[in-house]
Amino acid sequence: MRAEILKINSEKPEASLIQYAADQIRAGYVLGMPTDTFYGLAADPFNLRAVDRVYEIKSRSRHKPLSLLIESVDQAEELARPLPKEFYELARKFWPGPLTIIVRAASRLPLKVTANTGNVALRIPSSKIPLAVVKAAGIPITATSANLSGASECTTAEAVRDQLQDRIPIIVDGGTSPRDIASTIIDLTDEEARWQVMREGAIPAHEISEFFAQG
Repeated sequence: MRAEILKINSEKPEASLIQYAADQIRAGYVLGMPTDTFYGLAADPFNLRAVDRVYEIKSRSRHKPLSLLIESVDQAEELARPLPKEFYELARKFWPGPLTIIVRAASRLPLKVTANTGNVALRIPSSKIPLAVVKAAGIPITATSANLSGASECTTAEAVRDQLQDRIPIIVDGGTSPRDIASTIIDLTDEEARWQVMREGAIPAHEISEFFAQG
């Protein structure tokens, strides 16, 4: 069966459709979902079968942890402990936005999500649909890109369906992604290094360096 396309207005997301998507995630399904970068695979990170399914859908290595979309710094505090001061500084400056921050995971997060690294990657997206879904579901959602490992990332719901076909039941269509470059990833788990840019993306590495230099 081909995936159902669920059209949601990216500027004014319809509450009933957001609730429907959130309910599907809570029920253990994996959905295609727009973010402020590429389309992602949205699943409940506390549902181990759903997490397994994300890895299966992508044919992703189990050694790679999954990043999570969250709605607030308060939610980050529930998922990570303790958070360094650099985390709060970066969150104030760059969130919501395309900055993924790797921190030490709290023990309540399943090891499958962290791929046994003990770390978790978090982001508050500047995109209304995923934020609304996270709020409606009352849980963070996975955010790994909705594509087969090694294949190109998708910027439209149609591209997700073409690539993943019948692997996922529903794709939320929020139009074309506002940008076609991945989030920048910064790692705060090494106390000596303090911070390290692991992947340069939508936020240039020099902007992060300048930000910390000012601090």
